[in-house]
Amino acid sequence: MTDTQTKTTNRKPTHDIFHVRGEGKSAFWTKVGAGWIHEDTEGMNLALDLVPIDGSGRLVVRIRKEKPAQGSEQPQQIA
Repeated sequence: MTDTQTKTTNRKPTHDIFHVRGEGKSAFWTKVGAGWIHEDTEGMNLALDLVPIDGSGRLVVRIRKEKPAQGSEQPQQIA
């Protein structure tokens, strides 16, 4: 394994990749992979778990947002 591959696989992905069909609120999003920004920030590596073959829809790359751990939500205070 090269140094670049090692650095990429040891870090958490910075982006999620989705296949999107439809438009607006009726769009259907399916997560199909992940991406990692290069250390020089000039590009990124993409790892796809599956590839759409029917030609419909599009691939969308979005910055990954960490999901809060279950049970870590603070209860709302009532004034």
